[in-house]
Amino acid sequence: MTLTRRQLLKYGTFASAGATLFGGHSLFSPRAMAATTATGVTYLPPSYKALTYGSNRFVEILKENGGDVLNVEFYDSGQLLKADEQLPALRARSIDFMFHTTSYITRSVPILGITGLPGVVGELYRHPERLAKGSPLMELINEVLAQENLYMLSSGGGILEPEYIWSTEASPIRSLDEVRGKKVRIVSFEATKALEKYDIGATRIPSSETYMALQRGTVDAGVFNISTVIGRSLQEQLHYCYKLPMTGFTVAPFMLRDTWDGLDDDTRAVYQQAADWYDENFISHCNLGIYPDEYWPQIAEAGVEIIEPSEADTTTFNDSSHEVWDHWKGEVGEEVGSRAIALALGEA
Repeated sequence: MTLTRRQLLKYGTFASAGATLFGGHSLFSPRAMAATTATGVTYLPPSYKALTYGSNRFVEILKENGGDVLNVEFYDSGQLLKADEQLPALRARSIDFMFHTTSYITRSVPILGITGLPGVVGELYRHPERLAKGSPLMELINEVLAQENLYMLSSGGGILEPEYIWSTEASPIRSLDEVRGKKVRIVSFEATKALEKYDIGATRIPSSETYMALQRGTVDAGVFNISTVIGRSLQEQLHYCYKLPMTGFTVAPFMLRDTWDGLDDDTRAVYQQAADWYDENFISHCNLGIYPDEYWPQIAEAGVEIIEPSEADTTTFNDSSHEVWDHWKGEVGEEVGSRAIALALGEA
């Protein structure tokens, strides 16, 4: 039987897991830590023009500067691994690095929830420097990630414009109260937790299936970043955007910590150059360039009505978000959680 590369990676992941459980008698040899060929992945397709801008250039920099020390194989659009397969594959050493949306993996890696906490994301969005490389918050995140043998090379220099509530003409959401009882597509655990008290029917639907879900009425609304809306042409099915910042995320490059630590100086320098560029350019390119200049005009052209939240709704939502903070602190530890929130809010 001839295995495809995708099958080989999957079987390799299972084999590595088996070796962990039953010893080293695996059919697959462990990957050499100093391999000259690095395999990277992202599940995002090219239609996500803003979100793939950073990863594409990151990989280009690796290839341009790799010389004799680093060759790169990179697979987008889930060609090699789907979104939910990337983190297990990284941990099993089936791949060397991945670009992942932080909101997708906060249940597996809770410290990344700081990038999506309701009531915090607005401040992080307005102050991207708080998540820049070398910032106290980034240092804290990587300190916690190291306990799980993970390393985030860069946040991209902040978080993307927050996710808002977008709804259909048949089920409009123009205020916080109108969220009640709606069927809402949400990926972020943090946003789901924040909206629990509104008796929503939270549904985790892949972005590739969301257009049909909205069209068929399977869901009434979704909590989306504008990249998801444009990337999947959801503006064709949406009629309202209620711009209350619900949650947020970034798309970040990750490696295993021991892989990073084990790189020779020349190879690490190549990755460092790419990560430095990513930190300085990715988020700013999206938030200050593509979004205001291209994406929001497309939303307006599609006839989507933009509703700014009232001061009362903003206050109510932000006050209730403290319950989400407490839940999150229970996952990451009170001391770490309180410190991370203080750093994100500029209070430490």
